[in-house]
Amino acid sequence: MILWGSCLLGGIREDVEKHLYRQFGDSIILTMKKVSLDKNITTKIEKKVHQRFFKDFIYTWTIHGDNNVVAYGLLDNVKGLSMPITFLVIYDVNGNIMNSHVVKYREPYGGEIASKKWNGQFVGRSGKSKFLIGDDIDGISGATISVYSMTTGVMKLSLVFPFIKSQLSVR
Repeated sequence: MILWGSCLLGGIREDVEKHLYRQFGDSIILTMKKVSLDKNITTKIEKKVHQRFFKDFIYTWTIHGDNNVVAYGLLDNVKGLSMPITFLVIYDVNGNIMNSHVVKYREPYGGEIASKKWNGQFVGRSGKSKFLIGDDIDGISGATISVYSMTTGVMKLSLVFPFIKSQLSVR
């Protein structure tokens, strides 16, 4: 099992960067950075969303185009039924979700959360949005744990984004 310690091995970094190039084109410049998370901030967010951060850091990408930042990508893991789900959330410069993408799904069931249509429900949301399954976010029969884990994980990253944004823009 490939987890955070060797997360960038096993093709995860390559998969993330392929996704970013597909979305933004080949002329972008990517800056990857491992960002440490402030324990005081993460504790407050964890209490609010009822889910812990997988580690005390996340991997991030700053997407540069035409000499300016066009977006940011945050990579994280959440627990599925028995294995982690590795996912990427792409934010515009204002912290609104442009895209989310399941990079690595390791469970035998529930892989429907990787669909473009299901992930499209997060587009336009931010840390100020509600992420209510059954109301704002569709559930998926047979993928209940994955739906809740992924939705909460996206919300968690959306809440932490404003606190780490200033660390991301440095080239």
